Formats: sequence, structure tokens, C-alpha cells
Amino acid sequence: MAKTYSKNRIKVPRFNEASGFYTTPERSKIMGKIRGKNTKPELAFRKALWASGYRYRIDSRKLIGRPDIVLNKYKTVIFIDGEFWHGYKWKDRKPKIKTNRDFWIAKIERNQQRDAEVNEELTRLGYKVFRFWENEIKRELDTCLHKVISHLKMQSNKY
Repeated sequence: MAKTYSKNRIKVPRFNEASGFYTTPERSKIMGKIRGKNTKPELAFRKALWASGYRYRIDSRKLIGRPDIVLNKYKTVIFIDGEFWHGYKWKDRKPKIKTNRDFWIAKIERNQQRDAEVNEELTRLGYKVFRFWENEIKRELDTCLHKVISHLKMQSNKY
């Protein structure tokens, strides 16, 4: 599926030395360990969903935004977003960014903008979109799971 984004797209500056950005080998090593998929909260949610009897696909390349979990039968997608990358409590955290402000603020705000565009497109395609924060899954797994399962049960009653 082609990626179509809004015309007023936030421009993220390149993270390079010419722009005054640099990385140390230690920083590079730390950043390299950040997972984009199969995170602990994602695995916990998938395990609980599977135990509840629901089957799904993970990281579907067929849909825009590559949802973490896709339940095609129910036209439902689930994203489990990291707090840093997707701007959890962004209004409070934004002023606290001290290093490479131009890059990180644009990067996180662009991620938020893209999340909204992905939600809109998936909704237009007829999917129900669930987005949970990683800390929501860690603290309230049962509540998050209940939200999804109650939606899935309503969907299965339609068939």
C-alpha cells in the first residue's frame, strides 16, 4: 500500500555531524539496542490475546503503518506505542528536551503526525484501531485486553 501523507508534513532535520549532531560509540550502542518490534509489552499483550483464543498476524506489511497486531477476521488493528518515540505526555516532556532539540522535537512530532494519518487511513479502510502506550500494557494489561476483546465479541456477533 502506498504511503500518502498530508501536504503539511513536518520536516525532520538529518541527524548528522554537519548539522551539529554527533553520536559517540556508546550512544550508538545504546540506540542500537532499542527494539522496534517484539518488545516485552507487545509480547505480553500477544500472549494474553492468544490465551483468550484470538488468532492474529504481527507486523503486517500489507497495511499502512505496519500495525503490531492485526486481526483480519475482525478488521481490527492494535498498536503498542513506546512513550519516548510517540510522545507520551508530550506537552510536559517537550520543554525538558535539552540536547538536539531541533531534531528530537521534529522527530517526535512527525511520529505523532504520522500516527494520526495512519489511524485515519486504517479507519477509512474499515479497520478499528486500538493504540496503547507501553506503560498501559505493563500496568493494566487486563484492562487493555478487555477493551479489545469486548470489541471483538461485538464484531463476532455481526457475523
